[in-house]
Amino acid sequence: MPEEWARPEDTTSAAEPSRTRITFSPDGPALVEGPVELVRADGTTVCSDRFLVALCMCRRSKSFPLCDTSHRKRARRTAE
Repeated sequence: MPEEWARPEDTTSAAEPSRTRITFSPDGPALVEGPVELVRADGTTVCSDRFLVALCMCRRSKSFPLCDTSHRKRARRTAE
């Protein structure tokens, strides 16, 4: 597991809520430390109990808002 994905030790107090880490990557999904409950615009919910959840940022996913790696099929720009 990459070091940037490692969860820091819990140093929160009872009065301070824990924080959820979201990591954005170029040309890829947003990685959210789970478990999560997502509420769509129409009010339906999507739940995931995984420790790391990938959220689609390209809107190509057939399982949107969850990433299905459809972004990988997009042709990358080549350097000129």
